[in-house]
Amino acid sequence: MGGKVVVTCAVTGGMTVPSQSKAIPVTPGEIIDDAVAAHEAGAAIIHIHVRDPQTGRPVADLDLFGEVLEGISARCDAVLQPTTGGGVGMSIEERAAVLERFRPEMATFNAGSFNFGIFPVGERDLELADWERDYVEGTRDYVFRNTFANMEYMAGRMRAAQAKPEIELYDVGHLYNLRHLVARDLLDTPLHLQFVLGVLGANDAELDQLVHMLRTAQRLLGDDFTWSAAGVGYPGEFHLVAASLMLGGQVRVGLEDNLRVRRDERAMSNVGLVDKAVELARLFDREPATPDEARKLLGLKGAGAVGF
Repeated sequence: MGGKVVVTCAVTGGMTVPSQSKAIPVTPGEIIDDAVAAHEAGAAIIHIHVRDPQTGRPVADLDLFGEVLEGISARCDAVLQPTTGGGVGMSIEERAAVLERFRPEMATFNAGSFNFGIFPVGERDLELADWERDYVEGTRDYVFRNTFANMEYMAGRMRAAQAKPEIELYDVGHLYNLRHLVARDLLDTPLHLQFVLGVLGANDAELDQLVHMLRTAQRLLGDDFTWSAAGVGYPGEFHLVAASLMLGGQVRVGLEDNLRVRRDERAMSNVGLVDKAVELARLFDREPATPDEARKLLGLKGAGAVGF
């Protein structure tokens, strides 16, 4: 890859609520437009959730996933990476259903359970819809459930779909879970790791924590992996972009993770976040990779082998 960096854009997410920002895309058309624009700004991979078009609530509706996946792929060649993390209250079967239905090139794979709290959003001066207030307050008692049984089930669905897992790691213990899964031949190598730091209930978006997790991954897994970093919130998102660029990793930004371009400037769309990541990359003499360069680096099966 030389001086290239793979930029992922997580365009909408499953934990933010629309009242947090008017920029969060909700309808399939909005998600498609934002994804295509983010790709044109430099994102090679688009990470995808879907929402109820009327309320904005995160859902696992396969027809909505199909509309979004087909809509984006008709307009650009980005690698499309649907979530298997979903949102609050979704079963593991609901979360995995996108794999059998669409057989994507990549999908996320969550490597362990943890508390996932967004309830502080409800303590801010926001006019939340009733469902939004219930949704965020409910996370005070929410565990993002990824048991060993869940992970074994998801790993089997990934293999059946020939989808490359992007391993989502929120805390250092998840790396030991991952070692366990690899030792039992449940996941294929080389792995692609995504260090997701900054969630309330898991590890923080700090340089020391990223380095600690990266060095732990190297000790446990050797060099048989590629990796990226995603910081949740501001300034964590861009601190981790800079750190990842310095350490030779890939990067992820997007309105799923962070709603600000600068401390005093809210993002108007995902494009502003991708633009800033690309600007930072160029300061480190790295250029955004194309989707085909990302496919080669990650060993993906190619857009011609998906089910949409």
